[in-house]
Amino acid sequence: MSDKMWAGRFSKELNQRVNDFNSSIRFDNRLFAEDIKGSIAHASMLSKQGIISESDAESIKEGLHEIEADIKSGELLFDPTAEDIHMFIEAELTKRIGYIGKRLHTARSRNDQVALDIRLYLLREINVVAEAIGDLILTLCDVAEKHTETIMPGYTHLQRAQPITMAHHLSAYSQMLLRDMDRLLDVKRRTAVSPIGNCALAGTTYPLDRVYEAELLDLSEITENSLDGVSDRDFVIEFTSVLSLIMMHLSRFSEEIILWCSYEFRFIELDDAYATGSSIMPQKKNPDITELIRGKTGRVYGDLMNLLTMMKGLPLAYNKDMQEDKEAVFDALDTVKLCLRAFTPMIKAMKINNENCRAAAAGGFINATDCADYLTKKGIAFRMAYKITGEIVNYCIKNGKTLESLTLKEYQRFDLEFDEDVFNYINLETCVRARNVPGGPAPERVAEQITGIRVKLAKLCIALKIQ
Repeated sequence: MSDKMWAGRFSKELNQRVNDFNSSIRFDNRLFAEDIKGSIAHASMLSKQGIISESDAESIKEGLHEIEADIKSGELLFDPTAEDIHMFIEAELTKRIGYIGKRLHTARSRNDQVALDIRLYLLREINVVAEAIGDLILTLCDVAEKHTETIMPGYTHLQRAQPITMAHHLSAYSQMLLRDMDRLLDVKRRTAVSPIGNCALAGTTYPLDRVYEAELLDLSEITENSLDGVSDRDFVIEFTSVLSLIMMHLSRFSEEIILWCSYEFRFIELDDAYATGSSIMPQKKNPDITELIRGKTGRVYGDLMNLLTMMKGLPLAYNKDMQEDKEAVFDALDTVKLCLRAFTPMIKAMKINNENCRAAAAGGFINATDCADYLTKKGIAFRMAYKITGEIVNYCIKNGKTLESLTLKEYQRFDLEFDEDVFNYINLETCVRARNVPGGPAPERVAEQITGIRVKLAKLCIALKIQ
């Protein structure tokens, strides 16, 4: 007869194809360490409460430690016919220590067990992602500190708009990534909640100490409603949502890298180790890493939509649909880690072409606003100053000139308030330094930003309990 743990109710063997369809061992085997950790804590709590004997608990814990060691060493392989990681470990434990192993599942269901496992797993992986983001932020800070005076055009609508610096631009992405880390901290708080003791959906008649078991697992709270405890996957969706935001930020940055290393921009050059060539065009140096990140972003978005759609119609409490949460969140997680580990060293190794950035800033009338501000400070209303400057720009375009190359006589054709000091006022370096407001591109302000980023990062690392 069947060796399924739930076989008592059934008089027929499960169809093999149905068994394969039903099984999750091929993807939830990565939860083995968390499953064992949870089971060790559960055995300790059962013993403390006198539900099983202390000697039985010790046998169970010893057996679980041995199973974990054998899995890690490769001596014990996962059984592909097992229904899931929980059944596999329990069956292996029973095989090794006999009848005592069957006591482990007292006052527990796979419903609260799997909810615990995924929480413990994501808590560990949240820190892995946060550490990778922290590495990228530090890399951006290091690069930015070298380029606080590297002038480049800032853009709106992908049109040259106003002068900024490369450090200012890079620091904008650091701010995005800091928000991502802060979101991870928030998700971590809501993930660190123990569902064990909720059992299948209605708790148990055994005198459990749920708080004690949560403390053994370093979880800060217990779920307050057994129905919600086994059916909640908000934390999985929230984590995947944060992963989607991380990918969105990486994708935006990737798009700029792709533009910047093109011949049309030439603001940067990627290191040969982080670019590829063409099979037919020998001159090509392609930014494949950034293109792949841009493409993989849609994949992570799909994982998020998968989870949202899976959960949207489920009645309380647990439903088998929820088995689909793991492949989606695992895929999103693996994708984000892969992208971060490729992106950070690429940024560290890229070369920034200061001269090309400066030349692009000089050619797009990005100091036109400063020219209008010059007139405003001479007493002319901004709207009128704006109109006059627009006429000057139009004149420059028709005559192949820039604001810097006009003569004072040409300026005074448009308004007599122009004087020799206009040339210093519209100088790109002056324009950048004059934007000396908090958050602006002036070198000293960007230096403040970088310092602030490092301080915020250090605080987040402490809160997340990562290095």
